[in-house]
Amino acid sequence: QVHLVESGGGLVQPGGSLRLSCAASGSIFSIYAMGWYRQAPGKQRELVAAIAKDGSTSYVPSVKGRFTVSRDNAKRTVYLQMNSLKPEDTAVYYCNKAPSLPHDYWGQGTQVTVSS
Repeated sequence: QVHLVESGGGLVQPGGSLRLSCAASGSIFSIYAMGWYRQAPGKQRELVAAIAKDGSTSYVPSVKGRFTVSRDNAKRTVYLQMNSLKPEDTAVYYCNKAPSLPHDYWGQGTQVTVSS
């Protein structure tokens, strides 16, 4: 059974940094590429960063060069280092397999607010 727990969000000023963590249980971590998603108020959830089992990564253009995704297979944990944060990065951040499917289980997410 899949269980995902995101943490590390908070309130940060523009230009600041945060590091998100996602602990995954079940087989999801060992089978799939993992991704970080975000959902801003009034918008659809979007995949912003993904990391394959071999460590290869991909990013959407809006976060490339500012965000870094990594994974610790032994700890079944995926991380998102976010630097140079902007107000438009404000959202609830989730992790899940990448790509996700419509009926996938989602954790509670972690709120990131970028504001002065």
